Amino acid sequence: MIVPVSLFAKARDLAGAPLVHLELPPGATVAHLRRELITACPPLAPLAPSLLIALNDEYAVDSRVVPPGTSVSCFPPVSGG
Repeated sequence: MIVPVSLFAKARDLAGAPLVHLELPPGATVAHLRRELITACPPLAPLAPSLLIALNDEYAVDSRVVPPGTSVSCFPPVSGG
């Protein structure tokens, strides 16, 4: 399945685009998506382990399966005071 992944903030800057399309097998997890994201956009490698991944506007753990038709977004962690 082809999954569009929206990238925000520093992730978008490193990838050089606001959207990346990844090909994932059925039953792929968020961890699998994270690995494919690094393959598709190598500059994201340093940031990938800490990216927050949302499936349909809800943050997801790495073990969660990415269902077909899901909206995927990636956000770098935010800090500030």
